[in-house]
Amino acid sequence: MNWIKNFVRPRIRSILGTEKREVPENMWIKDPDSGEMVFYKDLEANQFVFPGSGHHHRMPAALRFTTMFDGGVFEKLPAPSVVADPLKFRDEKRYADRLKDAKTKSGVEDSVQAGFGLVSEQPMVMAVQDMGFIGGSLGMAAGDAIIAAMRYAVAKHCPFVMFVASGGARMQEGILSLMQLPRTTIAVQELREAKLPYIVVLTNPTTGGVTASYAMLGDVHLAEPNAIIGFAGQRVIEQTIREKLPQGFQRSEYLKDHGMVDMVVPRLEMKDTVSRIARLLTKQDTAPKASGALVPVPA
Repeated sequence: MNWIKNFVRPRIRSILGTEKREVPENMWIKDPDSGEMVFYKDLEANQFVFPGSGHHHRMPAALRFTTMFDGGVFEKLPAPSVVADPLKFRDEKRYADRLKDAKTKSGVEDSVQAGFGLVSEQPMVMAVQDMGFIGGSLGMAAGDAIIAAMRYAVAKHCPFVMFVASGGARMQEGILSLMQLPRTTIAVQELREAKLPYIVVLTNPTTGGVTASYAMLGDVHLAEPNAIIGFAGQRVIEQTIREKLPQGFQRSEYLKDHGMVDMVVPRLEMKDTVSRIARLLTKQDTAPKASGALVPVPA
């Protein structure tokens, strides 16, 4: 039977021209809002925003850098070295194995990457939190990467931008993960003491302890459309207060209407918006060109 299945059938199919072609799994992606199938390359070219509905799909961290920095050119900041598995944690599998798998799959060391470059000709340090690495969770390595990036911004005396996407603290590191919340808060204070802008971009989702720390300490809070932003989950809140929550609760637009987010900015407009805000906060007078670029206002 194996001989028939493995040799005879494929041979007959090849002769008749009915051999199945292998199709990449990610060639097409379904729009969660409209149900429309979109070609992956087209979606990638549109910064992972579905053209029909405007739904903002999860965006790879590497693409964040290339779309934000001028010409996609930037200096990647090295990730600090930390103890990989300090608690020797194990649940369904060893934490050390989870880390190894995540690093192999993503090609990065942890959930936060940082870079330095020009954004609309303005020097800027940028950090991106990637949901693809253990849910964007905050552990010692991620905390150290954020702190190092903020201090690099202080050294370069330039604005710092943080793209946040996280499920919260990393439980496999216990209290050591929670300690990153006050540590990153101190680094934010160092930015303030240097009088440097700290711009936060909240993406889908931003939840847990991350929301209770550096994600809500920015000088300006931007958010992508319809992003989930909150501390506890909606179902947990409803069970606690025993009331039905309003429509759109914990979404970007709801938070903007209630004063927790300054602006809801579509991804395709994010670079221009961030650069404009950074220039305003650094007291650089600007005026838009016809193309939408920013130029100094003549005296």
